[in-house]
Amino acid sequence: MNAIPAPGAADSTLTPTSTVDPLTPPPGSGDAPPRVRRRRFSPGRVLAWIFMGAVILITLFPFYWMLRTALSTNAGLQANPASWLPSDFSWGAFKRVLGLASSEEAIAGGGAGTSLNFMRYLINSVVVATLVTVGQILFSAMAAYAFSRLRWPGRDKVFALFLGGLMVPAIFTLLPNFVLIKQLGLVDTLLGIALPTMFMTPFAVFFLRQFFMNVPAELEEAALLDGVSKTGIFFKVILPLSAAPLATLSVLTYITAWNDYFWPLMVSYTDSSRILTVALGVFRSQSPQSGTDWAGLMAATLIAALPMVVLFAAFAKRIINSIGFSGIK
Repeated sequence: MNAIPAPGAADSTLTPTSTVDPLTPPPGSGDAPPRVRRRRFSPGRVLAWIFMGAVILITLFPFYWMLRTALSTNAGLQANPASWLPSDFSWGAFKRVLGLASSEEAIAGGGAGTSLNFMRYLINSVVVATLVTVGQILFSAMAAYAFSRLRWPGRDKVFALFLGGLMVPAIFTLLPNFVLIKQLGLVDTLLGIALPTMFMTPFAVFFLRQFFMNVPAELEEAALLDGVSKTGIFFKVILPLSAAPLATLSVLTYITAWNDYFWPLMVSYTDSSRILTVALGVFRSQSPQSGTDWAGLMAATLIAALPMVVLFAAFAKRIINSIGFSGIK
């Protein structure tokens, strides 16, 4: 007869089971490196990258062609106009523009023999662009604060009327502004160039108003409880919180003022108030009888555009984030 096992004997023959903590990772799992999920290249993704590369090349090509022309000689450009590389590589165009070449060297290089007072025009452009930017940002911020945070009768109607200025072409205001500047005796002065756009513009007011409306009202109420006036709230609360849109608008305004041409051409007549954009036109009109000094003109244009390219590249990310109104940090 088979012996009957004692109670619990069968349990001793079974393999013991261990208790596993669900929060504890299995042994060796922490040593394994995480798997990197590779993106598969699809035809659509390849086409998208090709399209983006083509857009970048088309955008940068004018700057390359400008640099190629500036590093060439006028004789080389006439001999090889379709060359992708500089024809007869030379720094003569930059020397003519910066006034580092003598009249004989400038005429021999295809120039008119008259140097471009580049530093004078550069200082004038910096002064005008700075006046326009500082004044427009300050006064536009004040107007935007009044339209967004202050309560007064007819506020929305006045803002709609003010916003209608965006539909008025700028050329319609040139003659009235010129008459006003002439009556003030500011013709052929830097202040006369900057004054028409130095106070505020409908776009700047609209841009800042949209951001000011997103500022929490609790911050303003807390400042009022602390005894801060409306003016103090504007300078101590609203402006510090609006650093990003103010920086964006400053860069856009500075670039616009730097590239302005027609109004400075109407107001400035001498080198004392002439800015770079107008000076480039004067430099082109001084070309010799043999033809336009394309090498010198491209060198001057490249030098004039380089500061704005660097400025926009430095603040490109902030400009994109502010235009999207990403919120207050």
